[in-house]
Amino acid sequence: MACPEPEPPAHAFPEAEQRGVYRAIHERRDMRHFSGGSVAPEVLRRLLEAAHHAPSVGFMQPWRFIRITDTTLRAPLHALVEQERIRTAQALGQRQEEFMRLKVQGVLEAAELLVVALADGREQHVFGRRTLPQMDVASASCAIQNLWLAARAEGLGMGWVSIFDPLALAQLLGLPAGAEPIALLCLGPVQAFYDQPMLQRERWAQRAPLESLVFDNTWGHASALWAEPPAGAAGV
Repeated sequence: MACPEPEPPAHAFPEAEQRGVYRAIHERRDMRHFSGGSVAPEVLRRLLEAAHHAPSVGFMQPWRFIRITDTTLRAPLHALVEQERIRTAQALGQRQEEFMRLKVQGVLEAAELLVVALADGREQHVFGRRTLPQMDVASASCAIQNLWLAARAEGLGMGWVSIFDPLALAQLLGLPAGAEPIALLCLGPVQAFYDQPMLQRERWAQRAPLESLVFDNTWGHASALWAEPPAGAAGV
């Protein structure tokens, strides 16, 4: 006898809107290749509004965004990335040459460049951070992901660059003591989105099977979720 399919939750989005959400998630890419152009101010405001509606532990809202509009700043920012790219390559040992062939940023080509920083005074926020102070980074990462998904829905590419010396970047942009940059976001039009993650396409790494990352009850205990029959399958 076939098991009846469960009713959708009362507050579910219409099916077409659900598909849009999942499409943005699955087609989002960490873009390194940009085609110049521009981002309309109203679109950029929408993207930043989406970022600002991210969840944050204790509602601390630790994110701060610095929009780089002074084109003369792009060269020193690019230089910081290049300096760290070389150091990273040296630290990779046998994969040094392979890494140096990868394109890791679009700082000079992207239409918009945003620096995301953690605000100063974060130590005042104890709610949710007393034992896990790194939740400020987790919260800011949610804001970046919101922006990323919204950008994909708007047809814009975005790349998160984390290859830089944070102290040097903080000094360059005049961050106050205690503030910490965590991302250079390259944003703008692209010729095309990668059909798969660039590092997977370049065979740097592969996406792990989800089943190998989900456990039931204790670490390493394989989840029974993938053993369950799909909805609508014949049952007894």
